[in-house]
Amino acid sequence: MEIIKEIIQNLSRYVTLISVKDGLDILIMTVVVYKLIELLRKSNGVRVLKGIAVLLAVSWVVELLEFHMVSFVLANTMQLGLLALVVVFQPELRRMLEQMGSGKLTGLLGRESQGHWESVIMQTVGACGTLSWRREGALIVFERRTLLDDVVKTGTLLNAEVTAELLKNIFFPKAPLHDGAVIIREGRLAAAGCMLPLSGNQNLSRDLGMRHRAGIGMSENSDALVVVVSEESGSISVADGGMLKRHLDPETLGLLLKQEMMPSGEEIPARGMSGLWRRLTRKNG
Repeated sequence: MEIIKEIIQNLSRYVTLISVKDGLDILIMTVVVYKLIELLRKSNGVRVLKGIAVLLAVSWVVELLEFHMVSFVLANTMQLGLLALVVVFQPELRRMLEQMGSGKLTGLLGRESQGHWESVIMQTVGACGTLSWRREGALIVFERRTLLDDVVKTGTLLNAEVTAELLKNIFFPKAPLHDGAVIIREGRLAAAGCMLPLSGNQNLSRDLGMRHRAGIGMSENSDALVVVVSEESGSISVADGGMLKRHLDPETLGLLLKQEMMPSGEEIPARGMSGLWRRLTRKNG
């Protein structure tokens, strides 16, 4: 108990020494560190960090064993590390700078849900129901935490409101964009006619066509949720985490999309610092 009291007294002494300027300094660094962690998470940057950690460990072992030639090569390689990180995270850094330049600070601090996800899901389900009945293929990707900028670049940028009529027109068999996928980002139709990576899983059923394999491949390479409508059978499927849920009716599709995109039952989780604050207040409440 005496040790605990001493720790509390020391902490209280340190707290009294913290000024408003120090608190602001800590807050700024907290935001910067949080945004860097969020950037790495969205970009699958954990793999990059693992690679850097391996290089540092190898460099330390080489220095310990006094391998001068290898040490020289690694030292020069590490000097290019910062430039390599800038190249790897170029899309995310560019987006952040664009948001700062346009004054969209809400994008940096996290945007709240605008309450339109229920409408987006309803429009998507309506379109999929019609496309299924007509036996017209569709591939709809819901972006979540992992940014899909590389995939968006392969298609035609739209930035349009999600409506059933627009989706049905895009996937009309004679439409120029019907063979690709549409990307729904933050409740808006970001792009259409996008190319998705095919799954490399050799154990997939042979009756799955290219759309299903592309949907599964997209879900394997990101945390995106992919809706697939078969052109041959009209069957509706959803790919998530490399797994495919098949033969869904529109009602089940709607429930699944709400469960995955609106976990609270009302809105999607807010991104950024505001989302973190909301989750903390909910836990404490």
